[in-house]
Amino acid sequence: MVTVTASLMDTSSVVPPQSAAPRTAGRFGGPAAERAGLVALLIATAVMYLWNITSNGMGNQFYAGAAWAGSKNWEALLFGSLDTGNFITVDKPPVSQWVMGLSGRIFGFSSASMLIPQALMAVAAVALLYGAVRRVTGSHNTGLFAGAALALTPVAALMFRFNNPDAVMVLLMMAAAYATVRALERASTKWIMLAGVALGFAFLAKMLEGLMVLPALGLAYLIAAPNPIRTRILQLFGALVAMLAASGWYVFVTLLWPASSRPYLAGSTDNNFMNLVLGYNGFSRVLGRNHGNRGGGTPKPDPTTAANAANTAAGGHASTADAAQQFPAGGRGGFGGFGGGQSHGVTRLFTGEFGFEIGWLLPAALVAMVLVIVSRGRAPRTDLMRAAAIIFGGWIIIDGGVLSYMSGTVHPYYCLSIAPAVAGMFAVGLYEMWSKRGTILGRFGLAALIAITGVWSFVLLHRNSGWYPELRWGILAVTLIAAVLLVVPWTHTARRKLAAVVLAVGVAGSLSGAAAYTFATIATPHSGGGPTVGPAQAGGRGGMGGFGQTQSNPALASLLENTNSTWAAAINGSSAAAGLELQSDKAVMAIGGFSGSDPTPTLAQFQADVKAGKVSYYIVQNNNGGGRGQGDGNGQGAGNGAGNGQGDGSGRYSDRTPGATGDRTTGGGQSARQQGGADPAQNPGGAGGFGRNQHTDITNWVTATFTPQQVGNATVYHLTGYQG
Repeated sequence: MVTVTASLMDTSSVVPPQSAAPRTAGRFGGPAAERAGLVALLIATAVMYLWNITSNGMGNQFYAGAAWAGSKNWEALLFGSLDTGNFITVDKPPVSQWVMGLSGRIFGFSSASMLIPQALMAVAAVALLYGAVRRVTGSHNTGLFAGAALALTPVAALMFRFNNPDAVMVLLMMAAAYATVRALERASTKWIMLAGVALGFAFLAKMLEGLMVLPALGLAYLIAAPNPIRTRILQLFGALVAMLAASGWYVFVTLLWPASSRPYLAGSTDNNFMNLVLGYNGFSRVLGRNHGNRGGGTPKPDPTTAANAANTAAGGHASTADAAQQFPAGGRGGFGGFGGGQSHGVTRLFTGEFGFEIGWLLPAALVAMVLVIVSRGRAPRTDLMRAAAIIFGGWIIIDGGVLSYMSGTVHPYYCLSIAPAVAGMFAVGLYEMWSKRGTILGRFGLAALIAITGVWSFVLLHRNSGWYPELRWGILAVTLIAAVLLVVPWTHTARRKLAAVVLAVGVAGSLSGAAAYTFATIATPHSGGGPTVGPAQAGGRGGMGGFGQTQSNPALASLLENTNSTWAAAINGSSAAAGLELQSDKAVMAIGGFSGSDPTPTLAQFQADVKAGKVSYYIVQNNNGGGRGQGDGNGQGAGNGAGNGQGDGSGRYSDRTPGATGDRTTGGGQSARQQGGADPAQNPGGAGGFGRNQHTDITNWVTATFTPQQVGNATVYHLTGYQG
């Protein structure tokens, strides 16, 4: 006889994973029908997100310029350079630019080649969420519902059809969550390490924001994986190593590549990647430092919001500093991209633009997390349903908490990062309560989830009361009636089928508000740095969509097209440079990066480049007194500070452009300088840089050395032939 022994430590914690329900064929007749249902969901998502996607044009031209450069030059692709001359990068790591740039290389750069990959990422994210929820619950229908809920989230429809880095970041975060669920099933080292790899690349998409899901994934695995605790710890350490390897190689490339032969890392103060991670895109952003924060959650915009140089050139947009304050908290303002109009705190994700973008299912998702944890209180440690509540609920609380309380630059579309978690948690909660409908907790919990979503959808739609008012009343009636009926104990077989129908109607009602806003978002073209969701002109929605876009100047584009230098021109500000690149198909040097404050180039470096014939023109964008602000009728007016700002409100006007003042007592503010930008020595860089321009020495040297000429709305200095 052979005696087998094992220590208590090694065996007591080895418990087979517990799924929420037996893995059955489901109601659609088997795996083939389930696959057909999934294919239908993915096709529907693809059609919806690809529909007329090129109406968004170049989207955010700041990132479009980098995608253009990457499609033309391999080094620009590697580093995420804004230009093919590799002068400076965008202020984020390059994963998003890799995708869009490679697509441009393969298919030719265009709006379609840039945006279609973004939409396909939505399809992949929906598929991964379906897979994760399907494995946790054992329910094909619940997986389909989770995927549909994500596809019908307004902020997802906004950002997966746009060219910001958020789309690829969220796809990678969802991939990490899916891999963690797979790892939990069999304590798989391979899958938990794949989760680490996905998070590593999420970091290379948008730095620390891509890691917000990490604590929830680690905690879920540490608690629920079906193997000994010491093995779980070792596996998580391996996943951490995998994450560091997946992201660290790029960090080492930036450190080992000679700084003199690669582009400057925009946003850093010393051309060091880790300075960008921990400073500009890290703690400075969360704590409100170095981002022009004005306090109270209404910071000045950063590159993803508005272009410093293009603000003025766009011709007539409101001052960025005052725009964020035009609309009251919870209001439906067109400037939601600047923080949604509300102060930071626990209510941020439920009010203002945040509420319209992510708030529809959020309250119910938080309640669902609590209900699932309570319902599974006596389940084994390895219970997958409770693990899912830790993953999705923890993701919402940690990531959403940071978004709610960060004091630096925060834009409502950042909440895309929790969209998969909200959809997944809501779906898992509905399934758990439905499976426990024989209990009081199950019936009342199910009714509560439906009722909360219906009531909250009513509240959100009421904030935009002029847009299809009958919709909110219909949603409220359907969901409340369904909630009341779901409380009734349905015991007879026929009545259980009726209960399923009631649930289906209630669920459809709970998604209707978000779906309506999603379809309205898809039907509305978006461009610029602060896109917002919903109908184009409803509820006072002003039109920040094009904010940050450079005004077309065919004469200037033609001038640049005929150059053969490394940089056809130099201009203050990255977005203005990107706009000119997209118009002329030529590289443009972005002096000072996005805000004009990056310490590159120095005057000596710029003079050397000019002497070497590397820069053909220096450009100052003018608006020639064309700026018009908008008043809200409640004592607020705002002008763009580019020229003759007009405040249409009855209160004060604020002109933030250096050297300009306004009448702060009447609505008709008049800029002190009638030609904003016409005197670049006084208004350094024209449209370039808001607030922290450090390159007036370059502007002063150019204006003192070269003769200006007017080309369209721009003052141009021809630099060719300078001998020093």
